[in-house]
Amino acid sequence: MKTLLLFPPQWMPISPHFALPTLLGQFDGTGYDAEVMDLNVDFYNKILTSDYVSKSLKKAKEMLPKLKENVSKYYKKDKKFEDYTFDEQNEIAKSIMIEMTLNDMKDSLLRTSIIIDKSVEIMKSDKYYYSPKLFASATNTIKTALEICSMPYYPTKLDFVSYNNQLLTLDFDKIKYYVFDEKSNIFKEYFKTKIEEIKAKNADYIGISINASSQIVAGLTLANMLKKETNAHINIGGNHFGRVADSIEKYPEFFELFCDSLLVEEGEIPVIELTKYIDGKIKIEEVPNLMYVKDGVVKSNPIVEPKKLNDLKPPSLDGYDLKQYFVPEIVMPFPASRGCYWRKCSFCDHDFGMCYNIKNIDKLVAEIKLFKEKYGITKFEFIDEAISPKYLEEMSKKFIEENLNVEFFCDARLENEFSQEILDLAHKAGLRMVLWGYESGSKRIMELINKGIDVDKRLDILSRADKAGIFNFAFIFFGFPAETEQDAIMTMDEIFSHTDIIHCYGKSVFTMGKHTKLREAPEKYGVVGKTHQVSEFSPTYEYNAIGMSKEKLNDIINLCTKRAQEAYGNALSFHLLSREIILLYLCKYGTKNVANYKL
Repeated sequence: MKTLLLFPPQWMPISPHFALPTLLGQFDGTGYDAEVMDLNVDFYNKILTSDYVSKSLKKAKEMLPKLKENVSKYYKKDKKFEDYTFDEQNEIAKSIMIEMTLNDMKDSLLRTSIIIDKSVEIMKSDKYYYSPKLFASATNTIKTALEICSMPYYPTKLDFVSYNNQLLTLDFDKIKYYVFDEKSNIFKEYFKTKIEEIKAKNADYIGISINASSQIVAGLTLANMLKKETNAHINIGGNHFGRVADSIEKYPEFFELFCDSLLVEEGEIPVIELTKYIDGKIKIEEVPNLMYVKDGVVKSNPIVEPKKLNDLKPPSLDGYDLKQYFVPEIVMPFPASRGCYWRKCSFCDHDFGMCYNIKNIDKLVAEIKLFKEKYGITKFEFIDEAISPKYLEEMSKKFIEENLNVEFFCDARLENEFSQEILDLAHKAGLRMVLWGYESGSKRIMELINKGIDVDKRLDILSRADKAGIFNFAFIFFGFPAETEQDAIMTMDEIFSHTDIIHCYGKSVFTMGKHTKLREAPEKYGVVGKTHQVSEFSPTYEYNAIGMSKEKLNDIINLCTKRAQEAYGNALSFHLLSREIILLYLCKYGTKNVANYKL
């Protein structure tokens, strides 16, 4: 009995996603054989080569004349885009986008195909990676290379951090279109080269982890191919489809096309039980958290409470080739807790399907030691929703006592209990950066989102962290339903007036998650009228609000970008692509040097 766990594109290829190492670890001692393949990082390594980029550029140039000829047969200047058939919309978009790219980037396209191999080498080399100018040059080259690779598959656009397609909505028909349309599916050709290798594993159970919308097209393409090409039980898991399980229930066809079953919520118990079912040891009805089709109807088995972190076996990276990742050193995602200890913010649904529990400090230390000794990993990203002041203090004392010599970052709430003593201790233990939930500069909005902190003390906490040598990263967002332009300006004023202690920030636009507390009484937070799901398989909702219009919100976002440039200049940290990469630079150069470096 063999289980094969697959992680499909698209995800940023800088570290193993934590989900599959966690699941792989649970097979230890069960008597069942399990293996993981990170197809995401393999995919990026396959396409980011001089040969692939050159062929993509040639292919795009050759297809453009034929595209333009086809489009000319039905295109009319006075016809609205939405009035064309969907096939025609895709062909029009592809034609326009290829021509624009060839014209706008003509000076860099050929050069990119020549130097891409060197740029990949820079990303993986300790010798070159920490030169900011070389790093910036390499990432720009990779960005252009991925644009070239995308050209034959427009309107699909792939980059290092995302998958985009303006015409793809998360409706079942649109998803199917892009899964089966070889003209726009950038992943299918790659999967064709991997299918024999996957089949050679002789797996009885193949699990595919789809954690975000960026993985849907690739993940379902892979699932469909494996369903047709193997006799294995194909299961889909991961975060995304569990959030829209009620929509999946309406589509038996989803299972006919893509999988034999689907797991929702935490998978550590279900994957083992599903293995037992496939091995003939239990009935399918006994597998918790499982969706499947029986007698033409989608069935959903009961959800079980997940195991506590203390009861889980350690994650495993056995079988991973860590040299494939586009970093000189892995920053390993790691949980010290699961869920959120506050759990009251009206705007958030990150802890959906989770029962809050904390990992025992001794177990945490033992697992970190294991990762150091077995895999040589000394950098960690704690992926907790938030680490509390008390836990951080206890964790830091234990790290120092055990002489762990690791460096890490985490998320935290701006609670006044983060004293100077705790932050100094944490820095000594290896804490180099905290991602703080700053959210808004408006007290009114902070009360509406029910953050539960003393807004007037936030800057004091950031000052203490800065004094301790910790890099402060502030999360903010715009577009809360009741937010006014004045509220948004207050947020910008607060962030950009304190760049000495807010070393970097990340902005986002509010989306109403399907499982947010806000949806329980939306009118209380500025929502007008009814809400409705954006699309069938989307975990977010559309709504009308009393706050800013979409046009005004867009103006605010543009203003924020402009003011950030004025406040931070061409700061290095804004060019480092991800928080994991910021951590690597902090470990190399220190907080002040990274915060003050301008490109």
